[in-house]
Amino acid sequence: MKKKSAAMKSPSAKPIDPNRLTPSQAAQLLSAAAGVRVPLEQIEADLAAGAPTQSDGTINLVHYAAWLVKEMSRGH
Repeated sequence: MKKKSAAMKSPSAKPIDPNRLTPSQAAQLLSAAAGVRVPLEQIEADLAAGAPTQSDGTINLVHYAAWLVKEMSRGH
């Protein structure tokens, strides 16, 4: 039987909104999706290097992914 995610275990848990992720949530989500640890420090370094954020400091996952692809094409 599959394990339930933390959001599924507790009916009061808020689902993660991929349009408004904290840097910590982004690191956790990307780590889970990639199967390798994505450290919070990497997300913070990307933000310091110009990765897009919203006015409240949250990250839109699609915009962040697009920024990463653009940076990779530049050789960064």
